[in-house]
Amino acid sequence: MRSSTGRTVPADLVLTGAAVYTADAVRSWAGAVAVRSGRIVAVGSEAEIRPFAGRRTRVLELPGRMVVPGFQDAHVHPPMGGLYSIRCDLHGVFDRESYVRVIARYAEEHPDSDWIVGGGWSMDAFPGGTPEKAILDALVPDRPVFLKNRDGHGAWVNSQALAIAGVTRETADPPDGRIERDAGGEPTGTLQEGAMALVELILPATTEEEWEEAVLAAQAHLHALGITAWQDAWVTPETQRVYRALAERGQLTARVVGALWWERDRGEEQVEELIERREEGSVGHLRCGTVKIMQDGVMENFTAGLLEPYLDTEGRRTENRGIGMVEAEALKRHVTRLDREGFQVHIHAIGDRAVREALDAFEAAQRANGLADHRHHIAHIQLIDPADIPRFRALGVVANAQPFWAVESGYIRDLTLPFLGPERSRWLYPFASLRRAGAVLAFGSDWTVSTADPLLEMEVAVNRVRPDARHEAPFLPEERLDLPAALAAFTIGSAYVNHLDDETGSIEPGKLADLVVLDRDLFAPDAGPIGDARVLLTLSEGEAVYADPETGW
Repeated sequence: MRSSTGRTVPADLVLTGAAVYTADAVRSWAGAVAVRSGRIVAVGSEAEIRPFAGRRTRVLELPGRMVVPGFQDAHVHPPMGGLYSIRCDLHGVFDRESYVRVIARYAEEHPDSDWIVGGGWSMDAFPGGTPEKAILDALVPDRPVFLKNRDGHGAWVNSQALAIAGVTRETADPPDGRIERDAGGEPTGTLQEGAMALVELILPATTEEEWEEAVLAAQAHLHALGITAWQDAWVTPETQRVYRALAERGQLTARVVGALWWERDRGEEQVEELIERREEGSVGHLRCGTVKIMQDGVMENFTAGLLEPYLDTEGRRTENRGIGMVEAEALKRHVTRLDREGFQVHIHAIGDRAVREALDAFEAAQRANGLADHRHHIAHIQLIDPADIPRFRALGVVANAQPFWAVESGYIRDLTLPFLGPERSRWLYPFASLRRAGAVLAFGSDWTVSTADPLLEMEVAVNRVRPDARHEAPFLPEERLDLPAALAAFTIGSAYVNHLDDETGSIEPGKLADLVVLDRDLFAPDAGPIGDARVLLTLSEGEAVYADPETGW
């Protein structure tokens, strides 16, 4: 038995009879856990923990269940996820006909809304990933419409929205984006990357009340999936104020690391503002010591930064190497400055050039400032040149992966593989290669781009097959992870990148009782698919933030 005290004092809570997966250094197992005052006081066999069950101890008998550390999402967008739930939400459907039906119904049910705003459409539902304004014009002819796609890198708009924003055939593409056009140069209704701002800047402002409702709705959803902490990958001044208000009132029951947004049209003059926001944003369960930088776009709209150009539909080399959001030398300067000021830096990099530029920037910071425990990380890492894989360990950069994408979906099959070719495509989502090279892996969902369910995400990491098509062949099976590695990436790995590993991420005496009870032992021979498991109970500091009635809580 491992105990944080030398004597047996009755616990507030005992979980017993379950398979307890500690995620400690040796990945040990136990049969019971004792909790007192929000912390784990003992971990051991049922017999060893029995003395901690006093007259007032709540004892949960959990035969056949599994207890794991609370899951942590290393890259997620809860405010937007919650906001979509109260707007025109297209996340629950996946084809053009369904989108038409949802948009029409929402417009009919909200006749007083000046704008129809929302999103969640999938690029592979439309030819070339670019829906046209004519569809929206027929559905909503009297009001402007702005709908972001599922990955947040493009928007679908109607003619009214373009007209109000003054976007015409004469409007130039911004440096960090693209207006999709027909052969005559007329905007067709899809705005890519920075071009979204042409319309987005004139949308009605989201109120603080709406943001609070959104964050609380998202928190409830994430707790129900066993998530007890996360890193919000895009914290604006507006969402930071809401997080702070909830933290001050004790309503922020998750531990949140806020990644402050780096405005790429500005330079280092914003660092002083970020330092002030870091101080203002550190209260209760909230910490804002991270800065998020976007370095490229996404593969599907040809804006991910590549070392070699995209291919065309005939497999011929083009001149397009994607978009670099921040010039490579400027990125080195910015990251070096942020590192010197004590910030963790979180870089979005999809393509192999963007990944290399991010690694180069971290290397420059290390040369200039020396080693520090900032735990910088690169998110998404869809395509990595094999020469750069060992650099993650060498530089101490965490590989922040979103495993749900590592399958042969329509996005991969129709919008990625043909334009990369077979040689480069071998290095898509190289999770096992990173692990073999000694990189620290942390997992995130990028919800609402994909599901926030860690169990479904882990299933894909282990199998490289879509959960809704489990009969299909795995995508690049040599890059599959085993279950312990996938569990570690969503627990102690993400706790590490969140600077929470000294308090959470494993089940050990002295750590906070952030725990999850699953309905089955994932390692059991008859457990079935990982993604079919259910969360029955989520504890934050020993208190239930989600409880299925089946637990008897």
